[in-house]
Amino acid sequence: MAIFTASASEAWTKVVRLFHPLAPISPGRDPTAYVAPCARIDETAEIGPFAYIGEGVEVGPGCVIGPHVVLREGVVVGADCRIGAACVVSHAVIGAGSCLYSGVMIGQDGFGLTRTAQGLRTVPHLGRAVIGADVEIGAGCTIDRGSLDDTVIGDGCRLDNLVHIAHNVKLGRGCVIVAQVGIAGSTVLEDFVQVGGQAAIAGHLRIGAGARIAGKSGVICDLEPGAAVFGVPAQPKISAFRQLAWLKRMSSRA
Repeated sequence: MAIFTASASEAWTKVVRLFHPLAPISPGRDPTAYVAPCARIDETAEIGPFAYIGEGVEVGPGCVIGPHVVLREGVVVGADCRIGAACVVSHAVIGAGSCLYSGVMIGQDGFGLTRTAQGLRTVPHLGRAVIGADVEIGAGCTIDRGSLDDTVIGDGCRLDNLVHIAHNVKLGRGCVIVAQVGIAGSTVLEDFVQVGGQAAIAGHLRIGAGARIAGKSGVICDLEPGAAVFGVPAQPKISAFRQLAWLKRMSSRA
């Protein structure tokens, strides 16, 4: 019997979740976990073995905090979040329904330096990392806190493993960032931008809504909404492919 659907991938996702649902929550605190006296943990949340929950932390209903997770002082975790093993979160707000896979680091100081007569000095960071609702952050990602303003990851974004987001970066809604991408400080990605694996985006740029950046590209200037670019430096995809074709023809004649 055939099943007709407008989106095979969406239908398959729903079917798989029916037969392989997420592991059920076991409300309560493992006896090896440390929870600071002033932390506010909803009674329906699960706190795993050897977790550390600092002063003033808020964990909403239905959350799962995995083993060896560190939530530093003042972190806020919205409802129904899942934070995987060995994540470290500081100076951050995590929106409802978001998922952090193992080893994610959020809220550490960014790479800010100043040169003085005595040598390099690290610039203190005062901002936060604000993670929207329904965001997935893959294993080993690092998201820096802002220097003065906040670093922001918009609602519905998906980050693959090993992505680095520098200080003050702002991602709009529904951005897709594939593995090993690096986005330098203060760059803005508008809604629904897609960035292929191992691409690099320079700092203080604006990437227009719906832009697509091919894997291994190097972006050094602003991109218009809907742009499709490839190469180092990144340029319109059709132009880049024509140049590659020309080089191939020239090399075959040598």
